[in-house]
Amino acid sequence: MNTARCQTQCWPAMSEGVVDNEPQSLQKRAKMMLKRRLSHRTKRRLKVYANRLINWFAKLGGKSKASPVTATDSKASRLRAGDLVRVRPREEIEATLDAFNELRGCMFMEAMWPYCGTTQRVLKTVERFVDERDYRVKRARGLILLEGLICEGTPDYGRCDRACFYFWREEWLEKIDEP
Repeated sequence: MNTARCQTQCWPAMSEGVVDNEPQSLQKRAKMMLKRRLSHRTKRRLKVYANRLINWFAKLGGKSKASPVTATDSKASRLRAGDLVRVRPREEIEATLDAFNELRGCMFMEAMWPYCGTTQRVLKTVERFVDERDYRVKRARGLILLEGLICEGTPDYGRCDRACFYFWREEWLEKIDEP
C-alpha cells in the first residue's frame, strides 16, 4: 500500500459535512448553485464567450480595453525565490485584467488589492500545481508565490482555514534591487 499520497485525495474522507454560513441572498445562492453544477471546462467556455461579448460591446461604445500584457509568453520566468518585488499599482494591474478580473486564467482576488504598491519577497515560482477540480497536476508559467501573502477566505464562501498562497502573475510584479 502506497502511503505517500497528496492530502487532496483524502479530502472527501476527512470531510465532516457542509459548514453553515450566514444566510445568502437568492441571487448569490443561485450563482453558487450554478458554479457547483457546471464543469470547469463549461465555465471556461462561458467566460471566453462572455469576454468576447463584453469586448464587442465595449468597442461599440468606444471604450475598448487594452489587451492584457503578454510578456511571459516568450521567455522563462525572470523572478527567482528570494527576489524583492513591488506589487504594481492598482491602475496598472486593472489594465491587464479582463471582465472577470483575470489574466490568463489567474484571478486577481479582491483581498489582493491592499497589497498594491507594497514591497514583497518571492517565495517561489510555480511550475506545477494540483487542480482540485479534477485532481490533475497542471503546468504553469509566470505564476509567483509571495512570502506570507495567504488567503483566509472569500466573501462568497466565507472564512477558510486552509491558508493557501495567492497566485500572482509576473505581470503584476516588478523586480526591485535590494538596498
